Amino acid sequence: MQDHVQATDHHDDNTVEFQDATLPLSETLRGVARAVTGDHVTTRELLALAGEQGMLLALMVLTLPFLFPVSIPGVSTVFGLVGILISIGVTLNRVPWLPDRLLDRPLGTEKLVPAIEKGADAFRRVDRISHPRLQRLTDGRAMSRVNGLGLLAGSILLLFPLSFVPFSNTLPAVAMLLLAAGMLQRDGVLVLLGYLFLLATVIYFAALFIGAIMTGQGIMGLFR
Repeated sequence: MQDHVQATDHHDDNTVEFQDATLPLSETLRGVARAVTGDHVTTRELLALAGEQGMLLALMVLTLPFLFPVSIPGVSTVFGLVGILISIGVTLNRVPWLPDRLLDRPLGTEKLVPAIEKGADAFRRVDRISHPRLQRLTDGRAMSRVNGLGLLAGSILLLFPLSFVPFSNTLPAVAMLLLAAGMLQRDGVLVLLGYLFLLATVIYFAALFIGAIMTGQGIMGLFR
């Protein structure tokens, strides 16, 4: 196997420690497709092969339903919890805790491998748009952990059940999407934009909190 898809699998304790990714996602996916053999493969084995990049891709998928001013009620709490688990996995550089039933579920490879190969072709086009730049914000184990904490912060902000408030889910979702995409593509510009959206989310939530307090005080003043 190539370095970017190697992993140390400790089946008994659900930990799979990854090496830091150095190749574009399209090449990682091709490596996964080549490595999958036999009629079945488990989710645990796929995560071990895809490594940190597989988790980042999963986070990007989770953010898609929230890229609108008002999201579906209740979904942010569930997806936020899943995002927290995956973000912890990214920060610790290993597969996050998930039920054994999910991790060890066998998946048929007959249709899975062609789907992975098609995904590799799609991300090759993305590679042409987003390219490595400001790599001090993406390269190295330390920055991977820092950015993982940024994803964790975004997941926690997404957890708040404020879907009825415009942009309350959209802002942290965009932040997570930019951070994950930047890490995948080694694009420091996207990572920087992700942190700016995290900051905007904190400011927005603080303004909502202060506004709620002032409104409450105003209502109490009317009764006095």
